[in-house]
Amino acid sequence: MVNEVNRGDVRDFLVSRRARLGPADVGLPVTGRRRVPGLRREEVATLAGVSTEWYTRLEKGHISDISADVLTAVARALRLDDEEREYLRELARVAGPERARSPRPAVALEPHVQWMLDAMTLAPAFVTNGRWDVLASNALARALYAPLLASDVTREHVNVARYHFLDPGARDFFADWADAAAIVVALLRTEAGRHPYDRDLRDLVDELSALSPDFRARWAAHDVRMYISGRKTFRHPTAGPIELFYSTVELPTIAADGPLMTVYAAEPGSESEDRLRLLTSGEFATPR
Repeated sequence: MVNEVNRGDVRDFLVSRRARLGPADVGLPVTGRRRVPGLRREEVATLAGVSTEWYTRLEKGHISDISADVLTAVARALRLDDEEREYLRELARVAGPERARSPRPAVALEPHVQWMLDAMTLAPAFVTNGRWDVLASNALARALYAPLLASDVTREHVNVARYHFLDPGARDFFADWADAAAIVVALLRTEAGRHPYDRDLRDLVDELSALSPDFRARWAAHDVRMYISGRKTFRHPTAGPIELFYSTVELPTIAADGPLMTVYAAEPGSESEDRLRLLTSGEFATPR
């Protein structure tokens, strides 16, 4: 059976990337009036060194039998960055119907993961799956994320993406809400490309698309993200503004695509570190 979901992801991604480029961006002359923005299919085909018919077929989602060299040529023609190139390779990897429809195993966290989290006493840390369901956390993360844990939209099912887009308070809690929201959507888009038949993920995307115009617009942009690190500022309701640096790494498991651990840290000697120390008292932790 054809992987129709995957075909849609391939089509939407390539069309969105073609639309953001003009002839001048890739060194082509501008000739004639253009009815729509972006490169034409035949222009991308020329840049990639393939026929227009072949590229048209690729853009319709037929990617399972494409060689790595041709994918590289298309990625170069569309000026894809490193993360977008990797995403395109992921789409090709899961395009086969048997692979796409194979059940995704549930990953149970081993006890030592919680031990590691609890050992981090001045670093908020939590573990999620690719849908950004929170699977485990340490005391400081629960204190830091108290507004999320207390939210009506997450009480039954703690999910970072749901809080971002369905709780109005998230815009106050995250000082850089727009940037954080863009990263969340890009990560979910990447996860959907890797696992086109993850029903729980599709249900989450459908829910957020139906209830949040912001999510719907960002999802349509088809931006992707694979590597997660940066700086984030929280407006904690009790401790005040806290600026933290963070990195997310994948935990090794027998199954591919293991859970993700996110660890935050404040700059040593900073006011944010002092406020984290205030939170370590447990006074502001939200019980679960």
